[in-house]
Amino acid sequence: MNRLQRLHDAGQSIWLDYIDRTMLHDGTLARRIADEALTGMTSNPTIFEKALAEGTAYDAQLTALPDGLSALEMFEQVAGQDVQHACDAFRAIYDRTDGADGYVSLEVSPTMANDADGTLVEARRLWALVDRPNLMIKVPGTAAGADATRRLVAEGINVNVTLLFSTDAYARVIDAYLSGLEDRLDAGGPIDRIASVASFFISRVDSEIDKRLDALAATRPEGERHRILALKGKAAIANAKLAYALFRERFSGARWQRLATAGARLQRPLWASTSTKNPAYRDVLYVEALVGPDTVNTMPPATVVAFADHGETRRTIDVDVEDARRLVRDLATAGISLDDATAQLLREGLASFQKSFDALIAGLERKRALLASAGAA
Repeated sequence: MNRLQRLHDAGQSIWLDYIDRTMLHDGTLARRIADEALTGMTSNPTIFEKALAEGTAYDAQLTALPDGLSALEMFEQVAGQDVQHACDAFRAIYDRTDGADGYVSLEVSPTMANDADGTLVEARRLWALVDRPNLMIKVPGTAAGADATRRLVAEGINVNVTLLFSTDAYARVIDAYLSGLEDRLDAGGPIDRIASVASFFISRVDSEIDKRLDALAATRPEGERHRILALKGKAAIANAKLAYALFRERFSGARWQRLATAGARLQRPLWASTSTKNPAYRDVLYVEALVGPDTVNTMPPATVVAFADHGETRRTIDVDVEDARRLVRDLATAGISLDDATAQLLREGLASFQKSFDALIAGLERKRALLASAGAA
């Protein structure tokens, strides 16, 4: 049994945080599903920006699109087609697991991050465009995103809530999911085929907290400096363990039991941004430290390969939770606010995705012009 299969058998779904058209058609994705225990896929504006900017895989479709489409409409057409093919590649897993797994995510425009109504309109459009039951619409984990999540779930649309950094934001998202299920159930609708994940970003938390700890330590005496620096590389895992504890708490009790009796599925925590940014840390740190049942880890290709080579699987997600709580208190005592850091990370994450989305749209405009001039010649 390979290492990735062991991870899967520990109750953690392995999703690939990457998509491009070539891998969908040359057998690469099918091979990786078979060999690497992959059961889903995620995409985001940065991934699509890179895929569309490189090579000529999209040129034929772009050339064939009708005149008059905006760059956004062009993107939705090409991204929608890729996600359709990916959904089809994972459909056997979706069917075999009775809808428990086999999902592919497509994100609404980052410009909608603080617009619940706009998110709802775009999510409905993407849901209809792809037209696959194993699609998940990615919605940012803002207050507006939580509002949209409740309404989308009530309509029977699968949702991946992304860019979650704080447990407070996560609590809001859990409530939105449960409320959406309740709204649908109270209206007489079925809830047994609705799926959702809550994407908690991991490595970026350490990157930000470690930076703050370094800056703080530089201002302190040597003895105190050592104590401060000893906190580095621990915040991200602690934060995720507290999120998992919240997940277990909220998906129990009378409120959840009523929904579960009607067939509701858990909104699984998904660990995103799990590649290690600091070369001083083990390259599979954010996989090995967050293993547990009813979770998803979406990994970039390099992290999948690394875990297949030397990753170790044991249940870690609910081990030393009190140590995680103590770590957060120790950070606060040192003068580092986890709440402030995660709020900043959300702002930066939204800005980064917006930048990638803007670059993607501009790149599509340039490519359309190049293809038009080539055709005219």
